Amino acid sequence: MKHPSHFAKVTPDKVAYRMARSGEVMTYAELDARSNRNAHALRSLGIGQGGNVALLFENRLDFLALAWACQRSGIFYTAVNTHLTPAEIAYIVGDCEATVAIVSDTYASGLDQLTAACPQARVFVSGGDAPPACDWNALANAQPATPVADEAAGADLLYSSGTTGRPKGIVRRFAHQPIDTVIPALMTSLCETIGQMGPDTVLISPAPLYHAAPLRFTMMAAMLGGTALITEKFDAEEVLRLIETWGATHGQFVPTHFVRMLKLPEATRLRYRHDSLRVVYHAAAPCPRDVKAAMIDWWGPILMEYYASSEANGVTLSSSHEWQRFPGTVGRSLTGPIVIADEDGKELPPGEIGAVYFDSGVQFEYRNDPEKTAAAYLRSGCATFGDIGYVNEEGFLFLADRKAYMIISGGVNIYPQEIEDLLFSHPEVEDVAVFGVPNEEMGEEVKAVVQLRQGIDGTPEKAREIIAWCRARLSHFKVPRSVDFRSELPRTPTGKLIKRLLRDEYWPHNSST
Repeated sequence: MKHPSHFAKVTPDKVAYRMARSGEVMTYAELDARSNRNAHALRSLGIGQGGNVALLFENRLDFLALAWACQRSGIFYTAVNTHLTPAEIAYIVGDCEATVAIVSDTYASGLDQLTAACPQARVFVSGGDAPPACDWNALANAQPATPVADEAAGADLLYSSGTTGRPKGIVRRFAHQPIDTVIPALMTSLCETIGQMGPDTVLISPAPLYHAAPLRFTMMAAMLGGTALITEKFDAEEVLRLIETWGATHGQFVPTHFVRMLKLPEATRLRYRHDSLRVVYHAAAPCPRDVKAAMIDWWGPILMEYYASSEANGVTLSSSHEWQRFPGTVGRSLTGPIVIADEDGKELPPGEIGAVYFDSGVQFEYRNDPEKTAAAYLRSGCATFGDIGYVNEEGFLFLADRKAYMIISGGVNIYPQEIEDLLFSHPEVEDVAVFGVPNEEMGEEVKAVVQLRQGIDGTPEKAREIIAWCRARLSHFKVPRSVDFRSELPRTPTGKLIKRLLRDEYWPHNSST
C-alpha cells in the first residue's frame, strides 16, 4: 500500500483517474501536483491539521484533486450530496464546522444563496467564470506544486443519506498519522487483501463520488497504483461498453445498477464482453435474491457483497459462493463478533431477529447528537447502524430491515424487506416500497407502493392482482392490505430507498425522525 505521491515518482504518466464520457484524464504526476497546490491553498486560508472543508461537486476530476489535497494535509473533507437544497447544504456545512466550502461551477448559480446560508464558511467556486474573490482555481494555481511542510493523513467526514431522517455526520478525531495511512482501515482488507486490487487494477465506478463507497474505492485504487474509470452519470449500456473498452478488472456497484443492466434487451447485454472483470463489489442497499442470482449467472461468481456504513465500526463480506450456500446473506463479520439483541438489550441466539450490533471495539459519535450516539450502543465498543436481522449457526448475517420500518400489526413483527424482495420478482414490478400504515384495530397494516414497468397501468384491478399474487406466496399477515402506484420511487443516486418520504404521507402527524 502506497500513497499516490509514490506512484507520481515511479509511474508519473500513468492515468490515475479517467472520466468516462469526456475522456479527461489525470495522471499520477498531475494528481500529485494538483493536490499539492490545493493543499497549499487550504493552508493559506488558515485550515490546518484537523480542520474541516465542505465540497459540493458532481463527478469530476477537480473534486478528486481536492479530496487528495485534504487527505495529504490532515484535513477532514465532507462531500455534500448535490441533490440537496441550499438549506440542507447549509445544515451540513454548519454541522461539520467547515470554514471553507468549495463548489463546482455547475452550482455557482446558487452561490449568493449558499453564501448567505453559510456565514461561518468562506465559499469558493471551482471552474467557470468565478468571481475573482471566490475563484478557487486562481488561488490554487498560484501555489507551489510541492508538498506542504506538515503533511498528515486527513479523512472523509461523511453524512448519512438521510433515508430515515436528517443526515447524520460521523465524528472523526484527528491524530497525526503518515499520509499513506488508510482511513478507515477496513478498506485495506476489502480492496488489497480480499479484492486483490493493485497496479493492474482498472476500477469502474458508476456512482456519485459524494457517497462513501464510490469515494473510498476510487481513492483506494490510487493508493494501490491502479486506474479508476469514473462515469459522469450511470447509463446501463454505457457501463457495459466501458467494461469491455477499458478492460475493467473491478467494479463497485449498487443493486439498482444491476436491476437496470438486467432490464436491457438480452441482445444488448450479450453484445459486450465482461471477462476482464475479476471482482465486482456491491452494497448500499439490499439486493433482491432473483437479481443477485441473475447477475451471478451472467457475470459468474465474482460478486462480492459487503455490509458496512459510514460509522466504519463493522463490516461483513459474502462471496458469491457463500451467498449461493446461504441465499440472502450479507456475509460474515470481518471486524469482530456480531451481536443480535432485543429491545431490552438481551442477546439473542442464532435464528432470532433483533437489532444488529458489531462488537468491534470501535467507538464513533454522531456530531452534535449525544442522544443518538448513546442509542447506537449496546455497550462500549458494541454499536449498531440501525438495522435488524439475524445470524445463522455459521455466523452469516441476514438483514430484515431498518428498525425504523419494522411493522407491528396486532403485536406481530413484520419485516418489509421480505415482502419487497418477493415483489421485485413480480414480472410487472419495476420498483417497490413496503411499510406500515395506520390501522385502527391492528395498529398498523402492510402497505405496498409500487412502480410498474413502463406501459403498464396502475389500476385498482392491477392492485388486486398484485395482492392476490402475494397471497399465494406469503403468510396471510405479511400480505399487503393495499397497493398504491407511483411513476417513480424516491431513491438516492446510490440506490437507497428514501422510504420516509413515502411513509410520512400516510402518517401525517407522526413523521419519521
